[in-house]
Amino acid sequence: MSLTVPPTLLEAAERGPVTDAEFLACVRESLPYAWETVSRVVDDLDASGAERADNLVPPPTETERGQLLRALASDAIRAGLERHFGVRLAFQNCHRVAAFRPAAVESAAYREFVSPRGQLLNQSPELRNC
Repeated sequence: MSLTVPPTLLEAAERGPVTDAEFLACVRESLPYAWETVSRVVDDLDASGAERADNLVPPPTETERGQLLRALASDAIRAGLERHFGVRLAFQNCHRVAAFRPAAVESAAYREFVSPRGQLLNQSPELRNC
């Protein structure tokens, strides 16, 4: 299961749309490692002034790895994170999440990161089972 949904939020969703704030609170509580990783990458992006910042540190355990995979594999969660943080997220392997400034999605750096070549160059024997 991707998210642990409180009964009140599930009831609200059954009645109709929920707000981003409600949804993202659920994401933050359910996937704390993923939330912290994305937050840190966005903080690095803001501090650097660069067009991209990314996480190069593998998750410490399979639990954290699973949280990051679930967060970035879900269109709704990923889009919610992008709206909340005001970035475009890109993902390689089991841990390499990058945050790009919205204006940078047309940049060579973004195109390279999301390219087949970029994916292949980010492979290593240590990451084959992630």
